[in-house]
Parts: sequence; C-alpha cells; structure tokens
Amino acid sequence: MTEQLLSLVSLTAGTAAIIREFNLSLDNQRRLMELGVLAGTRVELVRFAPLGDPIEIRVRGYNLTLRRQEAERVMVSLA
Repeated sequence: MTEQLLSLVSLTAGTAAIIREFNLSLDNQRRLMELGVLAGTRVELVRFAPLGDPIEIRVRGYNLTLRRQEAERVMVSLA
C-alpha cells in the first residue's frame, strides 16, 4: 500500500502531517533544511494569511512562515 502524499497547502489549519519530500530547487530545499524542515519531521499547519499567502506552520517547537509557492511543493502525509 502506498502512502498518499499531499501538498502542505492542502491541509486545514490545526492539521498535523509528516514531511515526506520536497519538489523545490536545491537552494530553497537547503534553506528549509537549515530551518529544521526535514523529511520525516512533524509539522502542523497553524494558519493561512487572509489572502492565502503566506502560510504559517509549527515545526520543532517554533512557528515558521512560508510562501504559498514554496509550501505547494512540500509534500506531506497525514500524521
């Protein structure tokens, strides 16, 4: 059975998920990894900005804001 992967932006506020893969450029992927956003890390979608961009996630005990364009390319599975 294969695991269904979702885009980070497809989650609703308050939903937890596990990061599985990135479909980003190496520079953007490296930047997220330096911030602690790694494959296998649990994240929670906190909220969307009023116009939908950016989004706020909770990762490793702190809140991080991502551009919607980046978040669309972070693939997760439900925790």
